[in-house]
Amino acid sequence: MKRIAILGSTGSIGTQALEVIKANPDSFELEVITANNNADLLITQALEFNPNTVVIANENLYDTVKDALQHTDVKVYAGANALCSVVEMGTVDMVLTAMVGYAGLQPTIRAIKAGKQIALANKETLVVAGKLITDLAREYGVNIYPVDSEHSAIFQCLAGEFHNPIEKIILTASGGPFRGRTAAELAHVTKGQALKHPNWDMGAKITIDSASLMNKGLEVIEAKWLFGLRNEQIEVVVHPQSIIHSLVQFEDGSIKAQLGLPDMKLPIQYAMGYPERLKSDYPRFNFMDYPQLTFEQPDMKTFRNLALAFEAMGKGGNLPCTLNAANEVAVSAFLEDKVGFLEMSDIIESCMAKVAYIANPSYEDYVSTDKEARQRASELILK
Repeated sequence: MKRIAILGSTGSIGTQALEVIKANPDSFELEVITANNNADLLITQALEFNPNTVVIANENLYDTVKDALQHTDVKVYAGANALCSVVEMGTVDMVLTAMVGYAGLQPTIRAIKAGKQIALANKETLVVAGKLITDLAREYGVNIYPVDSEHSAIFQCLAGEFHNPIEKIILTASGGPFRGRTAAELAHVTKGQALKHPNWDMGAKITIDSASLMNKGLEVIEAKWLFGLRNEQIEVVVHPQSIIHSLVQFEDGSIKAQLGLPDMKLPIQYAMGYPERLKSDYPRFNFMDYPQLTFEQPDMKTFRNLALAFEAMGKGGNLPCTLNAANEVAVSAFLEDKVGFLEMSDIIESCMAKVAYIANPSYEDYVSTDKEARQRASELILK
């Protein structure tokens, strides 16, 4: 029985993780759930699953959550400090970091220092501070289990192969809703169009990132740190059907691939249940339903975010942190109709050029870089 804390239980990954826990009551026990602003859903989840503790990050919503749960034994806390403290609880075995964005960095650091196993859905943690996080994980003897479908696929392909060197990995991308579009066509797309992903059901931020291929760029950087890869060992291939979730090529030329229907509950369950494969009744993939699986090169000239991510990874230091912060601000502005789809890349590129570069950043450097990049991105949006 693993006792689980879910950071971001009201988001897409968090709600699906709760479904996994509900389907496997003999394997998992829910200890902690947290949310940023969605107090209503957090309350509903707490009443159904009766965790030990809930945290609402927005302190203004504390009374709402506290009053709704006062007749239960659930402990209620609020604020960023509480979010970091609950991951250190002695009753927690594994922390599923399902928060979106930079906000997941500090709680993940605290969980690692507390010796908790990490199921990582918050890719930005490794994008922003990959070396820091992986060094800490080694220091404290903590395993990081990937939840992203692509990284889970690589992890599964490496089972039994950890002693065999990787020649390269191939991350697959659906191409998003605008695959094949020209830059002229992308100049006029709306957020409504961008939020309609062809294969996956995700939160707004990740869906926009997928449409711009930034999500794949962030996954490229995440993969580097998760699997200890050199930059040239990472390749991206567009696979519109999203059946092959990623591939690993070994030094003998053999390639392993992991296949399945697009369903995030599978990688969530694999990460939380590892090393066991828990039985599930999720829909099964049938080759006859997909008689053709196709592949193509990503268009990095039109979808510049992917190229910018490779550039940030190549230079390293705090540049991926700048990339991530600028992107978070740009996506938020796009969702608020303040900038166009292609302008997001302009904002990110400008910030990467102007924010001070630090080759070997400390944690404090990451904090200051994130702040500076957000400020510069916001100024560009206001122009």
